Order: sequence, then structure tokens, then C-alpha cells
Amino acid sequence: MPKELKRILYVEDEPSIQTIAVTVLEAVGGFTVIACNSGKQALEAAPDANADLILLDVMMPEMDGPATLDALRNIPQTAQTPVIFMTAKVQASEIAHYKSLGAIDVIAKPFDPMTLSAQIGELWRQTAI
Repeated sequence: MPKELKRILYVEDEPSIQTIAVTVLEAVGGFTVIACNSGKQALEAAPDANADLILLDVMMPEMDGPATLDALRNIPQTAQTPVIFMTAKVQASEIAHYKSLGAIDVIAKPFDPMTLSAQIGELWRQTAI
């Protein structure tokens, strides 16, 4: 039986998007969300976050999503944690690139707040071994 998805480390630099996503993931999805405003903050939070999944914005200043993912893979606690990128850049070649970096999938922005939790849950079930 696959592990239950409970804790999400969510990295998003846009405050309004972060607020909406955290609200629906907690209220609708019942998840515990550890929200970070930057890749640097995610690296600081990751060792103690005990996250089952990482939701990662692609376009962020200073340290973008791919660079953050690369750094998270060097932290023992997140080296194997599944990652879903969230981005407006969703052409087939871009999605293929993000998956080649190790993401299990990509969620397009803008996302539908009312279906976000279900969408993440479905991706989790599809990739659980």
C-alpha cells in the first residue's frame, strides 16, 4: 500500500499564489503545508520538514525551481522526496525537461484552487510504488 500523502513542502515566491495554494491544500486536501518563499528558505526548512512531497515553483528570483531541486537532492532528508513543479511554462518540451530533472509531473499555473488537492492526490497515487 502506498504511503499516505500528509506533509507538503511548498516553495512559491508570489505571496498571493502561495496564500491561495496553502489555504486550499490545508482546508480542502487536509494536508500539512510547510510554505517557503524562496529556494534558499526551502533548503533551510527541508531537513526538518519531514515532507512527503515537494511542490516547487519554477520561476523564482535568485534560485529558480530547477536549482532548488538540485540543491534539495543533496540534503539526505529530501534526496528521494517526490517533486512536482508548478509553472506557467507548460509546453511539451518544457514539461519533458522538468521530468528529466526528476520531477514526477508538472502542474500548470494558473491552477484551479478547487481541484488542486485532488490533482496532487492523483499524481501521488499514480507515482506511488
